[in-house]
Amino acid sequence: MRLYRLVFIALIAVAGMDMPAHAANATDPTPSAPKPFSRDAARAIVAQSRRIVSPLGVEELKQIEVNGIKQWISVRGNDRRNPILLYVHGGPGAAEMVESYGYQRPWEDFFTVVQWDQRGAGKTYASNAPEAMAPGMTVDGMVSDAEEVIRYLMSTYGKKKIFVLGHSWGSVVGLEIARRHPEWLHAYLGAGQIANQRESEAVGYRWALAQARAEHNEEAIRDLEALAPYPGPRGQLTIERIGAQRQWVMYYGGLAWGRKDFTPFDDARKLSPDYSDEEVVAIDKGSLFSLTYLLPPLESIDYAKVTRLDCPFFLFNGRHDYSTSHEVAADWFAHVAAPTKRMFWFENSAHMMMQEEPGRFLVHLVNDVRPLAVRAGDAPPDEPAAK
Repeated sequence: MRLYRLVFIALIAVAGMDMPAHAANATDPTPSAPKPFSRDAARAIVAQSRRIVSPLGVEELKQIEVNGIKQWISVRGNDRRNPILLYVHGGPGAAEMVESYGYQRPWEDFFTVVQWDQRGAGKTYASNAPEAMAPGMTVDGMVSDAEEVIRYLMSTYGKKKIFVLGHSWGSVVGLEIARRHPEWLHAYLGAGQIANQRESEAVGYRWALAQARAEHNEEAIRDLEALAPYPGPRGQLTIERIGAQRQWVMYYGGLAWGRKDFTPFDDARKLSPDYSDEEVVAIDKGSLFSLTYLLPPLESIDYAKVTRLDCPFFLFNGRHDYSTSHEVAADWFAHVAAPTKRMFWFENSAHMMMQEEPGRFLVHLVNDVRPLAVRAGDAPPDEPAAK
């Protein structure tokens, strides 16, 4: 870099041009300290670095009306001819748009990626009164919202089918779309798939308690044993109880493998180019609001009787996922028939495989998932490599 600057300065001198102030100081051994800049300035830098400049591209952050309330979507991609991939986030209420800038940009070469802040989540929560959102805060209500979003996407962007990626809680909504409207989907992708919520809770609890006992963590043992029996009788899985279990599941890497907490991912929210400070604050408020309504029906989710999907089905499974048990998901997946189905293991991931192993996630999206749209004529084939 120093050599580059010297050459640049020499060229300016030969050309007889005025030297920019920053170039003149390039060889100064004691340059002035860089000026601090605001969080908004940092967000602007992130926004510029990921700006879509392709003439066929799309970069939209907009509010649409869905079932009587304002809901936010982000639509991004380098080529409108690419298939749409709708990301249905987890939680409930855990908006993903806010931190997707950290891993999503490479997806946008191959898909038009849609992040959607669901009813009760993130920007959508911040844009509506709680009493306006409340009537739709049911599983069927959230699926109805998803149906409306998909209809909007297909109509607006001229698509007959899309891909749906459901993560964690979003895998309930996504799977219901796959069951009810298989003709809308090139494929359904489940990540951190919920198959039997109560069994998943029990598996995660036993695993965290075993880890705590193995390292003689008296605090963890005390907290976890106080929950026994866990999850307990149906209807007693409160926000406080599930929070106490998740604290130690997360501590032992069952949310993000090798990490004791989620701080690095949470901190990334602060630089999101799509969120204001107020909207970032609204995420946690929306999570509490959403869980209050959706945790009771979520506890009852059991897809044991779902043994067939009429669209292709891909399962993305983190080997260390105990937030939503990878074991329970894999056992269920083995008994599901679909026109095409494949399970991809992420050996160094827990629940957040798209962030923990983003390269491997992308490889599967490009090599295994996207070809279904190409064969259906809903995407341009990849250009051949230059000879």
